[in-house]
Amino acid sequence: MATTAKLYSLHLSNTKTYLFAIVFVTGNLLLPQLAHLVPQGGLILLPIYFFTLIAAYKYGIHVGLLTAVLSPLANNLLFGMPPSAMLPAIIIKSVILAVAAATAAKHFGKVSFLGILLAILAYQVVGTGIEWAMTQNFFTAVQDFRIGVPGMLIQLVAGYFVLKALAKV
Repeated sequence: MATTAKLYSLHLSNTKTYLFAIVFVTGNLLLPQLAHLVPQGGLILLPIYFFTLIAAYKYGIHVGLLTAVLSPLANNLLFGMPPSAMLPAIIIKSVILAVAAATAAKHFGKVSFLGILLAILAYQVVGTGIEWAMTQNFFTAVQDFRIGVPGMLIQLVAGYFVLKALAKV
């Protein structure tokens, strides 16, 4: 399942890089607020990662990395979520997702269900290993796999359809 798409790799010298990053960070501010209306919605739905995936896959590593780092920081400063203690792990996973999504987009050259799946698996598997090393707590590190599978599935399916809808833009 793939469709051709206009994928970009915007550079840091391009004003559009920062404009798109602001748009995606805003999405990553709003979506978690909606998710937190559901009990444990942040932990189950993993909303902080969604627009990072879209940003990096569609607009490249620079927009993805800006979104990956600024989204959790802005959420923490504005809403206290994620808690400060969780910021390092979330930022690391977000950065891994940005790199993986941009790499997948470059490799496949189109919106690819497999490419999105591989990006999600990469940030979860590698991020879980890093989180385990950081926390020395396996149970905490595998939390996304214990209760965040619905969020990963949303990232995969909704991410595919959002990217497909943006394919002509």
